[in-house]
Formats: sequence, C-alpha cells, structure tokens
Amino acid sequence: MSLRQMEYLVAVVEEESFTRAAEALHVTQSALSHQIKALEREAGGALLERMPRGVRLTPMGRAYFPYAELAVRSARQARRAALAAAGAESGELHIATVHAQAIGVLPGVCARWAREHPGVRLVLHEYATTDELYDQMARGVADVAVGPRPDDWPGPVTVVGQEEIVLVVPCDDPLAARQSIRLTDLADRPWVRCSLEPVIDGVRWLDRECARAGFTPRTAVRTQHSSTAVRMAAAGVGVLLTAAHELTGLDCAQVPTDPPWRRDITVFSRVELTGAAAEFTQLLRDAGNR
Repeated sequence: MSLRQMEYLVAVVEEESFTRAAEALHVTQSALSHQIKALEREAGGALLERMPRGVRLTPMGRAYFPYAELAVRSARQARRAALAAAGAESGELHIATVHAQAIGVLPGVCARWAREHPGVRLVLHEYATTDELYDQMARGVADVAVGPRPDDWPGPVTVVGQEEIVLVVPCDDPLAARQSIRLTDLADRPWVRCSLEPVIDGVRWLDRECARAGFTPRTAVRTQHSSTAVRMAAAGVGVLLTAAHELTGLDCAQVPTDPPWRRDITVFSRVELTGAAAEFTQLLRDAGNR
C-alpha cells in the first residue's frame, strides 16, 4: 500500500464523496476508485461503504483510517519542514490553537509574520477545547500548536509567555474599584460559566478552585463560547474569571486576583522545531515578553 493510496482514502473520507475527492485531488473518479480498491485488497477488506448519499468508513476502515490520516499528514509536514530548513520562503505553516488564543496573542503575531514572511501562508486550525486541540495535534493536523501546557506531551514544549486570569465585572460594579480580589470574596456572587472551561482530573477548574476556597459557585448562566461569557459578565449577569487578553476592546472592568493566577502559554509539536515553525515560535516568545 502506498502513501498516495492513503491520501486518496483520506480525501474521500474528508469530502464524504468520491466525486468531490477526485476533484480536490485533480484525478478522474475512475482512477480514484481503482486506487481505493487496490488499497482495500492490500488491507484485506473493505474500508469504505458507499451510501445513497456519500460514503462512510466500515468497521475495518475506522480502525485503519487514523493511521492512514497520520501518515498522510506526517508526509505533508515532513515536506514543509524540509523546505523550511532549506530556507525556502514559500509554502504553508499550519498552526493549531484554541479560540481564546486565536483572538488573543495570535492576531498581532500573524500580522508581523505576514509582513516579514509574505511568501509563507499561515493556515489556522481552531478548536473549542484544549482536549480537542491535543487530540488533533496527536493526529498530525498542524506543524505547531499554541495553547496551555499539555500534560504528558511526547514532543517538544516551549513556553512563549503567560496569560493572567482576571475577574470580569461591569465598570459600575463595586468590585471594579478593588486593586485585587480573593476568591472567598465571591462566595455570594452569581457566576457566568462557559462550556469551554478547563477540566482538570475530571473536575471543572472553577469548581475545584471554589471548593478549595470553601464554597460552591452559583451559576447564573452557562454559555457555549468564551466570547459570549465575557459579554455576559460585562453586562452584569454574573462574575467571570477569564484570561485578560480576551477583554480587549470591551467596556468592562478587570480586577486581578489575590494571589495572582497565571498559566503558561506554550508552543508544542510532534517534532523538534525548525525553519518556519521555529521562527513563528520566536515571534510568539517576543510578543509574550513585551
């Protein structure tokens, strides 16, 4: 079985159609079908099931696909890394991240990259949660990932900065005048919660921290996205703890916590950083040290 055959399989699964996959690969549908059949013969059984509308993986296909997908993505990353190491100022750099980072430090860094490396296009892969980010990076979706420090990551992890966790309240809230605030001072306040809140050892981060402070947070509203949660807190629905960089441009007060809460922002990958990936990491480090 060849890498090209695996690439054909990945394209069919991603496009959910032989016709669209053939168009994306710039091959005829008959040539695509021939290669898929050859791959299935070598694999020992059917990998795809043709449906009235589209295709889906068979049980054998579901077992086979993650390895084929990783092989295809790794080959693409290998080519990009080789070109970057050779000094090629063209191509793509794939970056995976969570939404909070995509709207935080990345816009400024990407703008600087576009000015300094106009021939290298950035491709951003955004994910809702850190778990999804870690899973997709393990599957080879991008050259580098930007996000909180992962646990037990097998590849290199580079700290590029820190983000501060602050309390968000309306500007006319009595807490807005405080220099800092302890979590115990918020025991009687309603909270804005977000479904994207980090989970540590099976417990949501805020629940764990409030339990340590001796109370259970009372939820006023739970949102699906962090940007919605920030706006709810700014409107006075409840208090919210979030990263300070998510508040840019909003009419609200941000109050530091006592003691301060900070967490590392890292770049991590499956292989050592070289070429464009290393240069992008350095731009992130520069931004984080300002």
